[in-house]
Amino acid sequence: MLNGKKIVLGVTGSIAAYKAAFLCRALIKRGAEVQIVITPAGKEFITPATLSALTQKPVVSEFFTANDGTWHSHVDLGLWADLMLIAPATASTIGKMANGIADNMLITTYLSMKAPVFIAPAMDLDMYAHPSTQSNLEKLKSYGNYIIEPTTGFLASSLEGKGRMEEPDAIVAVLEAYFEKKTQLSKKKILITAGPTYEKLDPVRYISNYSSGKMGFALAEVCAERGAEVFLVSGPVQLTTNHPAIKRIDVESAEEMRQAATELFPNMDAGILCAAVADYKPAGFSEKKIKRNGEILNLELVPNPDIAAGLGKMKRCDQVLAGFALETDNAVENALQKLQKKNLDFIVLNSLQDEGAGFQVDTNKISILTAKGEKTDFPLKQKKAVAEDIVDVLLSL
Repeated sequence: MLNGKKIVLGVTGSIAAYKAAFLCRALIKRGAEVQIVITPAGKEFITPATLSALTQKPVVSEFFTANDGTWHSHVDLGLWADLMLIAPATASTIGKMANGIADNMLITTYLSMKAPVFIAPAMDLDMYAHPSTQSNLEKLKSYGNYIIEPTTGFLASSLEGKGRMEEPDAIVAVLEAYFEKKTQLSKKKILITAGPTYEKLDPVRYISNYSSGKMGFALAEVCAERGAEVFLVSGPVQLTTNHPAIKRIDVESAEEMRQAATELFPNMDAGILCAAVADYKPAGFSEKKIKRNGEILNLELVPNPDIAAGLGKMKRCDQVLAGFALETDNAVENALQKLQKKNLDFIVLNSLQDEGAGFQVDTNKISILTAKGEKTDFPLKQKKAVAEDIVDVLLSL
């Protein structure tokens, strides 16, 4: 999976820097092209001559070449690479990355990187466990970086604990798995609905819900990263999409979402219905703003079309259809009923009773129920990680 891949390997000032030589050799043996970027402190632990001999490329460390002033472009490296790996990553480098402190070539390369970034921490156990380090790692995860957790073992301080950089072969296996994932949904077309719908009362008011669209957009991103062509039908949200494989269709009402989804679904391999569609809409629309008159306003609501049920009736045997159920009570029972009624292959259940799950947050806690009667519970995770779990189930079907 690494053959022909262009990898920037960042090396920092840790005793584990000696492992960079083994890591570099392992990447090159698998067909990767490696460019080393090393911090000034990193050169105290392993020489650029050693790394250059392995890569057959000059090692980049300073912004300028001392003898002729040639500029090393961190921007070009960010555009060149298929992936950036920082191994070992010290607490200092992790802190600078998390907070944008661009005082060396490695950090500026990271800040310019267009490709995914993997980070393999290496430090003493107390440094790794310190709240500031953990906070910085969480911040880097929230930016979309991948953390390769250190292992527990004998450390340079003669102490034993978590902080030892993962072994080179294990790191390479993580990278291979990442590139393998990028082809899992190759040539597949997936419909995803996301966000809320707006049902207009008058020119200035509407009925809606608290959905931010974050879960649906995370699903679109993960499907695209795994090679799919994604058709994202989104209600009104403040989110943006950057992946070239995501085709976004913006809608406002449930009827508009139904029309778009119904038109698209026959040409899809799968659909994931994540949108929080309004179940009801006003029976009528006032062309003028409804004025306050001090009296009770009676609002008549009529049912919206059931998008999931409609697509469930259309679904062919070669398509997979998934839905979501956000429940406040009798969660499993209600989700199973929805699964069967709408002819879904699986349903993602979450509850407003779980802290950190639901609307307007970056995390979610889900259970997945399949039409085969299987139920899998997942812990609270970032929505991107939740999306990975959901797509894994989709792949299994």
